[in-house]
Amino acid sequence: MSQRRVVVTGLGATTPLGGDVASTWAALLAGKSGVRLLTEDWRELLPVHFAARVAMEPADQMERVEMRRLDRSEQFALVASREAWKDAGSPEVDKERLGVVIASGIGGVITLLDQFDNLKEKGARGVSPHTVPMLMPNGPAANVGLELQARAGVHTPVSACASGAEAVGYALEMIRTNRADIIVSGGVEAAIHQLPMAGFAAMKALSTRNDAPERASRPYDADRDGFVLGEGGGVLVLEEYEHAKARGAKIYCELVGQGLSSDGYHIAAPDPDGSGVQRAIKFALANANLSTKDIVHLNAHATSTPAGDVAEANALRLALGKDADHVAVSATKSMTGHLLGGAGAIESVFIVKALQERIAPPTINIENLDPAVTIDVVRDQPRKLPDGQIAALNDSFGFGGHNVVLAFATL
Repeated sequence: MSQRRVVVTGLGATTPLGGDVASTWAALLAGKSGVRLLTEDWRELLPVHFAARVAMEPADQMERVEMRRLDRSEQFALVASREAWKDAGSPEVDKERLGVVIASGIGGVITLLDQFDNLKEKGARGVSPHTVPMLMPNGPAANVGLELQARAGVHTPVSACASGAEAVGYALEMIRTNRADIIVSGGVEAAIHQLPMAGFAAMKALSTRNDAPERASRPYDADRDGFVLGEGGGVLVLEEYEHAKARGAKIYCELVGQGLSSDGYHIAAPDPDGSGVQRAIKFALANANLSTKDIVHLNAHATSTPAGDVAEANALRLALGKDADHVAVSATKSMTGHLLGGAGAIESVFIVKALQERIAPPTINIENLDPAVTIDVVRDQPRKLPDGQIAALNDSFGFGGHNVVLAFATL
């Protein structure tokens, strides 16, 4: 079988920066932070009092009757997928050639915890009959699949903070191998709750910069002290190239390859030498038939943790070699916080927009660049990308040593 090409024909998002792609992208280019102090009373129980909540609540975008049967992560998935589907032109497609791949790293954890509280306070009768469909990790994908009546397959990869990127890569392979012509793909997360936050804080993974939340997420800064938990999601409509052309679809760019690897090192800590990351980058370039010279932009995983940022930066330098000097690296978690299973998806949306508009978004909050970071980080202001045919990478890594690199290119 000849290799089927895969293009992006629709985008959707709900993030700490905006309720859709346009508002999110505008805030990103403006260098705005979506991190804010939490208002819940339980924040006083924690050492961390802030997070990056979505800028627009699902209640402002959905009917309340519909919301009652959906976990917050499922609400995000429907909001983002509806925007992406509309952006793609709400295409007429054989439902047996339509699939959904939407990931979540944790699933309906808020439903799980809230219903457990109901059980303790009210007994078994207090537990909602919708509890299981709301808490299951495949709930976001399932609800989108049901709405679109997708029959080519509905899937949910779970690989912690690499989940969203792995979903996009899985969708790529579904189209390449002729299982489907259109896939709605991405990732979501809704875990801003006292228990997950307490767990991350106990690991010393979260920033505790309570006096300046908007400056807490500072990838590559020498004084970084942990990531900021975010929520929301991103969705892309991926389509076989000839199918998209035949219906006159707007095409943003091409998804040309992916690279997957695993560290085999530690459940939470990154491999200090970044060998797994290097292999994933090399696999992605080979899968996409690209060389390091083709890459002009990279959206880094860069969560703002002391160990992770340097390990990734060193791996990028080694994998890209001397061509790393010509790659504009953006660390957008400085503005969105870390969306866990949704991170790789919204950052894929950012890559697509960067290629479309030929501009790399900035990284904010770098006051003192860590001297161990030798890659070319785009700081404070957006940077123009070159004319001509160009390519970009999106890196995502997850607890357990999961490494996913996606490659996108202009047509």
